[in-house]
Amino acid sequence: MLVGYGRVSSSSQSLDIQNEALAAAGCDKVFTEKMSGRSTIDREQLAMAIDFVREGDTLVVTRLDRLARSVGDLHRIIETLTSKGVEFRCLAQQGVNTDSSTGRLMLSVLGAVAMFENDLRLERQREGIEKAKRAGKYRGRKPTINPDRVKELRQNGMGPAAIARELQIARASVYRALAA
Repeated sequence: MLVGYGRVSSSSQSLDIQNEALAAAGCDKVFTEKMSGRSTIDREQLAMAIDFVREGDTLVVTRLDRLARSVGDLHRIIETLTSKGVEFRCLAQQGVNTDSSTGRLMLSVLGAVAMFENDLRLERQREGIEKAKRAGKYRGRKPTINPDRVKELRQNGMGPAAIARELQIARASVYRALAA
């Protein structure tokens, strides 16, 4: 059985292209999610896909970076699949699979390249933030919590949990606003 996995990083992105490619590849079942790919932690649909596949199945992704962005995560996933007797195939990077030694080599090389690209992107981002800070243009993320409103609700006798529910924020954010 071919089992597909698709992922995009944000809720504003569409999974349509991946779903179409996985269907065209003959996937009988497809798991999709809108989650960051920086880590495999909290990627519920990925965990479900790995749990779902059985010996003789093949897990299919459209691109390698949809599965993992670090070599460590990639190797852990492939190790888990291999121990279950499950093959892996990537549609966009032909030859990236686990059914040949060349495919496994390509998998490792492309995984390392993806991790390198991610590191470069983060480095450029940090450099841009530092430059903006030096120029006095970087102020960080705009506040999403109004500390005055939190304090006002507290003065009116509302407890931290009730304030958090009222403002739809975390209780820890309430405590930080009250301490400020």
